[in-house]
Amino acid sequence: MSAVAAQASDLTPERFDVVIVGAGISGIGCATMLREQHPQLSFIILEALESFGGTWLIHKYPGTRSDSDLFTFGYHFKPWTGKPIASREQILQYLGSAIEDAELAPHIRYRQRVQAANWSSVDNCWMLEVSTGDEQRPRCIEAGFLWMCQGYYQHKQGYTPEWPGLKRFKGQVIHPQHWPEAIDLNGKDVVVIGSGATAATLIPALVEDCKQVTMLQRTPTFFAAGRNSDLLADELRKLDIDASWIHEIMRRKAVRDRALLLKNAHSDPELLKKQLIDGVSACLPEGFEVERHFTPPYKPLQQRVAFVPEGDLFKAISAGKANVVTDGIEAFDEDGIQLQSGDRINCDVVITATGFEMSVMGEIPFSIDGAPIDFAQTVGYRGIMFTGVPNMAWVYGYGFYSWTLRVELIGDFVCRLLGHMQRIGAKSVVPALRPEDADMVLMPWIDTETLNPGYLLRSLHRLPRRGDKPDWQHSQDYEYEKRVLPAVDFSNPIFSYHY
Repeated sequence: MSAVAAQASDLTPERFDVVIVGAGISGIGCATMLREQHPQLSFIILEALESFGGTWLIHKYPGTRSDSDLFTFGYHFKPWTGKPIASREQILQYLGSAIEDAELAPHIRYRQRVQAANWSSVDNCWMLEVSTGDEQRPRCIEAGFLWMCQGYYQHKQGYTPEWPGLKRFKGQVIHPQHWPEAIDLNGKDVVVIGSGATAATLIPALVEDCKQVTMLQRTPTFFAAGRNSDLLADELRKLDIDASWIHEIMRRKAVRDRALLLKNAHSDPELLKKQLIDGVSACLPEGFEVERHFTPPYKPLQQRVAFVPEGDLFKAISAGKANVVTDGIEAFDEDGIQLQSGDRINCDVVITATGFEMSVMGEIPFSIDGAPIDFAQTVGYRGIMFTGVPNMAWVYGYGFYSWTLRVELIGDFVCRLLGHMQRIGAKSVVPALRPEDADMVLMPWIDTETLNPGYLLRSLHRLPRRGDKPDWQHSQDYEYEKRVLPAVDFSNPIFSYHY
């Protein structure tokens, strides 16, 4: 037992049937479904931050907004009544309202960081070491079932490459994940390094104050420009249709549209590529180097296609308030950036919109009866549960669809599993490879030919493995999973129960 665990062990532990880690969109959604389906179970939500929202609480940079439509990024049980793409403030308000609707507030504890999780086979529960940051010793909380809903961002730090000479730069360097509240960019030359959704969001929000904003990218990203509205939703609202009906209709439409986009990406990637590039070209002045600055070297949807509502990024470029440079960074110096082409950019402020570090299982040290768990040596059951790890589920969403769609599928899966365990009197459950899985080919967590964002590639060696059979894969296919997950038979030998 560690010294921390020894200190925690002399305190009387609280015990809950279910402990949910994280009060972001995953934790709030799963807790709501748990309350609806199992009101008799005791539960608590542990959140390391000072309030709810997760990603939406952390990211405070100018213009922060969703890059998924709120009909699918929102919950099925709470209609979204605004524009498809929502601001950070609107999303936080929506989540706060969801907490109020489900009366979750008394069940959420903020500034509660899980420092370690140890499964006790004797007690059939997880022993959690929980620190509030202002105590000398952590408290112990026992969880009959542990539900990891902490998301996939590491909150403490974003990802910034180690560029040569960066420490020489005399200006300010900012990662969007840690945006300073008292920053003044008025009249300054600003470089935003990055080409994804964060850069596309930041630049239109900065151009009115800054002297000049430059988007510096090593490689371009696919963008889709469009109106931040939906004609069908607008028409249904004019007809005074019930908000819950509109939400469900728009949710189904958004899923269908995404499925069609994915189908086109696989069947004719060159055609989809042309459509996306043509859409961007239509938003930019004649003669703009679209081939150089907005034509990625990879296939559409290998990485997320960033949506640009009302084409605001391209409007800023067209107006001359922002410009794009596609080049590699040779080195930083005191006054700016020396590029690999021989050109340079002088600037006052550098914003590193270069992505984030992935959080694998909340970066919590897990163990079973004191023996550490290496999740990279486990195999994932449909990307939710893991071989050898009892009474634990992880919420990891989609790369191609809205995150929340999978939150709800997993929420229903776990609630059904808990109900099955109650009916048969089981105290624990763990997925196990069957005899027919003994020679199964094991592969990385995800097919990197299909999905390969940088944060995932950097953490692939820490993630559970997948097999070459559907049961042992996170398919990334919502249309498939919405049929398969609700039909899972919990009496299948793949689930090993202890009574």
